[in-house]
Amino acid sequence: MAARRIAQSSINWAALAERVPPNQKANLAAFKSMSDKYLRSVLVNPETPPKIDWAFYQKNVPIAGMVEKFQKAYEALQIPYPVDTLTSQIEGQEKQVREEIATFIKDSENRIADYQKHVAALKALLPFDQMTMEDYRDSFPEHAMDPINRPTFWPHSPEDQYTDAPEEKAHH
Repeated sequence: MAARRIAQSSINWAALAERVPPNQKANLAAFKSMSDKYLRSVLVNPETPPKIDWAFYQKNVPIAGMVEKFQKAYEALQIPYPVDTLTSQIEGQEKQVREEIATFIKDSENRIADYQKHVAALKALLPFDQMTMEDYRDSFPEHAMDPINRPTFWPHSPEDQYTDAPEEKAHH
């Protein structure tokens, strides 16, 4: 597998900087600096190694067989390009995250619609400072005091009320 030559960074640094929180800007700048330094060090070297003039060395090296031995070893040398085993995992994680984001957006839009309905219902009510107790009871029957059907004892807080239900017993 042949390696492709890196010509420039494929990272959109401006878009990334927009998403980084202010307290992490220094870390992003340090990372960008290291990335640029690495890219410069790669671009300094030629894409292919220079060709060796083996005939020149055979004429000038007095030890017999030494140049042939080095030439065989040099031509037999194969430096493997690392196999990419992580791109598929990253793409799978990206797909999963995109699905989670889409689900979150859909759920958020549903919550927003429910909240807007609730706000519209509250805006349709009389202002609280103009309501009578009867208006409040009609608008919020579950919260209003109902001395006939649900009598309460003073101070009318839920924890101070008597109930007929037996208390839960701890299981040992």
